[in-house]
Amino acid sequence: MRVLVVGAGLSGAVIARSLSESGHRATVVEARPHIAGNCHTERCPETGVLVHRYGPHIFHTDDAEVWDYVNGFTRFRPYRHQVRTTARGRVYAMPLNLHTINQFFGATLRPEEARAHVAARAEAGEGEAASFEEQALRMVGRELYDAFLRGYTEKQWGVSPAKLPASILKRLPLRFSYDDNYFFHSFQGIPEEGYTAMVERILDAAGIEVHLETAFAPEMAERHDHVVWSGPLDEWFGHRLGRLGYRTLDFEAFRAEGDWQGCAVMNYPDPEVPFTRITEHKHFAPWEEHAGTVCYREYSRACGPGDIPYYPIRLVAEKALLARYVEMAEAEENVTFVGRLGTYRYIDMDVTIREALDTARAMRDAARAGDRLPRFSAAPL
Repeated sequence: MRVLVVGAGLSGAVIARSLSESGHRATVVEARPHIAGNCHTERCPETGVLVHRYGPHIFHTDDAEVWDYVNGFTRFRPYRHQVRTTARGRVYAMPLNLHTINQFFGATLRPEEARAHVAARAEAGEGEAASFEEQALRMVGRELYDAFLRGYTEKQWGVSPAKLPASILKRLPLRFSYDDNYFFHSFQGIPEEGYTAMVERILDAAGIEVHLETAFAPEMAERHDHVVWSGPLDEWFGHRLGRLGYRTLDFEAFRAEGDWQGCAVMNYPDPEVPFTRITEHKHFAPWEEHAGTVCYREYSRACGPGDIPYYPIRLVAEKALLARYVEMAEAEENVTFVGRLGTYRYIDMDVTIREALDTARAMRDAARAGDRLPRFSAAPL
């Protein structure tokens, strides 16, 4: 097959590589001037710090096959992600753990005592929680919710947590131990040379052509047997039914000498602080030493035309619109929708790669059998 892959992020790169290894030809077009999508990394020319240009990306997974796959293209260095939060004038460890609970309540509780202490403050409820707020109040109670979760969530999503699905909270752990490792997966790390170098090696294969600063045009599809689309699902259809809702991020960069905040990520849940967090990028590569430092303040807002979409909102209205686009997509010929944008789902890097590997395998098998190629790398609904 001659396959046109739209987007040089993880989904597009992995699928292009996998297809090329089976003798297919892949042309990758990328509208931006670089590969690797939102996990693009670059050196700051002033400080030499390796910067995660579109926000920090920490690779964490329990999928041994995916871990072996990425390590086949670059060296991953161990990295333990620790997050701090400045709330009401004090600094706490995140995610919520035994240290946070004891510090917040001015106590010296043991694990079971802390569990009982939090449970006594949690609000009762029956059945499934209907919203993020309801789930949070059932889990940690009003005091911890107001201090650490409510303001941050409102800034991140632009709506009251009472209007957000409870499923969002499942990404935030609550621990009754002093373990402040943000993730709990078996394999965790960051590529020594950055993600862009890794993606460059994935794309470095016979049968792959990469064209940067090249936006997709419909006539491109006519010169290929199949299209792999990693852009927004609604964009493929020219937003015919309306735009799916996303949140985007604005980054305010600043530089300094030495160490600015002493950690990679400092959250700011207080509602009066306009940004959600400050990231200090030298801490994402603790094996390096730099005299200067690069930090980014992150501001979340609604994604408009021309903005980079980051987080699919997936509220009731968006899911109803999504269902209509999925129906249209199923009727399309010669296109497969992949990745976070193509399936309108929030997925981590390891899941993105897993789905790309599985999709490429399904595409190869279908082509060999003369069957219809898959429409989606994973069901959006």
